Parts: sequence; structure tokens; C-alpha cells
Amino acid sequence: MTLHEADFLARKGKKPITMLTAYTCPVARGIEAAGVPVILVGDTVGMVEMGFESTRDVTLEHMEYHIGAVRRGAPNTHIIGDLPYLTDTDPQTALASAQRLIAAGASSIKLEGPKEEVIRHLVDNGVAVVGHTGLTPQTATSFKRVGTDDTDARRILEEARLIEDAGAFMVVLEHIPYSLAGVITRTLRIPTIGIGAGPDCDGQVLVINDALGLGDYWPPFSKQYAHVSDTILKVARDFTAEVESLEFPNNIIQLTGTGRH
Repeated sequence: MTLHEADFLARKGKKPITMLTAYTCPVARGIEAAGVPVILVGDTVGMVEMGFESTRDVTLEHMEYHIGAVRRGAPNTHIIGDLPYLTDTDPQTALASAQRLIAAGASSIKLEGPKEEVIRHLVDNGVAVVGHTGLTPQTATSFKRVGTDDTDARRILEEARLIEDAGAFMVVLEHIPYSLAGVITRTLRIPTIGIGAGPDCDGQVLVINDALGLGDYWPPFSKQYAHVSDTILKVARDFTAEVESLEFPNNIIQLTGTGRH
């Protein structure tokens, strides 16, 4: 059963919310089968899947493609789609962008920063919104932890309040001190989802590539539950050795014109 905004609000302080990113159909299928209630199709796809140096290179067309793939793999899961850089610069532009992501299969959209007018306009037009404060990669000049001094901590707290007041039903807190995330979580009525923000948030999100150990670098606040890059390397080497020794395809059952080609 697909969860909606009210379902997530009802979980605040009662049942932690698990969120994973996904960008492809088979990964989304596995996440849904595991019972994860929400998938984020994040603009991190640009860096972890597409080889870009920044999420700022991701376009609406990229997001539509990956949201569609994830929706086909997870037809019964709440899917959040990221609005890419510069696609939410004003309320009208943001609404047109959001409607494209919803049409592609997103249940709700996420945007970065304290964009009060944009969030209100989206919500007033029936678009469910997830906010994002703390470290905001689309505009960040570095990926160091933010909110570490009193002035910056107050700014992030006020941004979180503004995001809630504007109508968002959930907010992502990225790479901020655990104590600050705890204060924000206790202050807000809406759920907080942490990524590098500690255990006091109402839920946690991980980039699926980080969780899989896919790649050659992972943020210090992530965890690798497997090391799929090592598996890919082994499979590629084993396959190459079998082809060069003529062992493959002689070591598989011969096909008779049926099945996959």
C-alpha cells in the first residue's frame, strides 16, 4: 500500500521512517519487496550513476527518465522526485517542473532551501512537498558539515520552521550536528529525515549506491552493507578469463532457439 502525506505525519515520534534512493527499475523492485515505505529519486543520480561532477548538471529530462524507471519497479511505493537545480527558481517554474515529475511517476517532490513562496504555490496546486535544509548540495560551495556555530544553527532551524509553515509534509536534514537535528525534530510537527544528522531524526535516508558499496568513495556518514563494486570486478575478470580460455560459452547449456537472446 502506498503511503501518503498523512501516513508519514502519523509516524512522527512513533515509528521511524526508512528511505532509500533508487534510480533503476530492478533496484526499486528490490526496495519495494523489502517493504521500504518511501523511495527518493534524488538528483544524486548525476554523480553516482551519470559521472557528473555535481548535481547541478542534472536536468528535468534526466529526472523524468529515472523516476519512470523507479515507478515501473515500485508501483506501490511513495516516490519522491528531486527538482533539479534552477527548475524551482520561481513559483510558476517550480509548478511546471513539479508537474512533469508527477506525470513521470513521482508521488511528491523535494526541493532544496527555504523557498517559502515556491512551496506554498506547489502545495496550493495539489503538489505534496518535501523540504531540504542543512547542507544543500545544489548551492553548496563545499560538502563540510553545516550548522556548527550558533548563527548557522539558528539559520537552519529557522529554515526548517519556514519549510514546515509553507506546507511541506516532511523535511530532509543533511550533514548537520546531531544536537541541532534533535532540536529541529522536537520543534517541528512534520517528520524529519536525516542523512548525516544523527539518531534523533524521525527517519533516515541513504543513497543506495553508498549502502551497496558501489563506487570508490562514500560519505563518512554512510554505511556499506555490501561491496558490490568488488563483485562487479570479480565477475568481469572471471568472464574475461572464461572467454579467453574458450571455457565460455561451452560451459553453459546449449540453447535451442527459445528464451532470451
